[in-house]
Amino acid sequence: MTIPGFGEVAERLRRSTVHVRFHRGQGGGSGVIWSQDGVIVTNAHVARGTRAEVALWDGSAHEATVMSRDTRRDLASLKIDASGLPAATPGDSSALRIGELVIAVGNPLGFIGALTTGVVHSLPNRRRWVAADVRLAPGNSGGPLADARGRVIGINTMIAGGLALAVPSNAVGEFLGRRGAQGPALGVTLQPVSLRGGALGFLLLKVDRGSAAEAASLMIGDVLIGAGGRPFASLDDLHAALDSGGEALGVQFLRGDRRSTRETAVRLRVPTPEAA
Repeated sequence: MTIPGFGEVAERLRRSTVHVRFHRGQGGGSGVIWSQDGVIVTNAHVARGTRAEVALWDGSAHEATVMSRDTRRDLASLKIDASGLPAATPGDSSALRIGELVIAVGNPLGFIGALTTGVVHSLPNRRRWVAADVRLAPGNSGGPLADARGRVIGINTMIAGGLALAVPSNAVGEFLGRRGAQGPALGVTLQPVSLRGGALGFLLLKVDRGSAAEAASLMIGDVLIGAGGRPFASLDDLHAALDSGGEALGVQFLRGDRRSTRETAVRLRVPTPEAA
């Protein structure tokens, strides 16, 4: 299907997509310019440090500060000292319909501003995710998923079952309107990974000092595979386990050669809200 002005829509999306690079070999990904004054949204698993370098569509580079992170929804906000930026136009993810054309932009495998198209496949877990059949690769994380008019309706986060999963734009708005994660927290940065047999795991990229995960002796490189004796089928399963785990939660994980399953008891704690 040909859409009038599709080339212009795609170019606007590419200009509002940035390349996020972290120092000291911490990796990187994509991001979306959310406001003209330098607020950028990406994934929490992309924003693994406190500072980053953000490359804009014109090749200029800016130092960025990580303002907030929510590992439960895999979102982070960055800020660069700039103005008049080509900000994206957020869309209403609650109005999405299955079958709608969507566009993903990002920086996969070193290809800057790469674009791919597909359709909305499903809206799983009561619209907590947008699943689309667009092709993603490492480096797409944190980039925009937009509708045919170029309105950003999600932030691309992971691949599951061959489909791209994006955090809905309405959840991004809620994230930017508050500070910190809600509810019990492990204190880790996670990246979804596929395991043998199609199982889902979460690779620990970072373990915060003084966190519940550190107290339970979880380490960078461990892969969480289940909680309460139940394997993970989605990121929401981890969230549900945290919310219903009580004071302590049994977490199953893999370490080293990943041949045998280990278990540890995590004593959960609720983050103290930051002062406004």
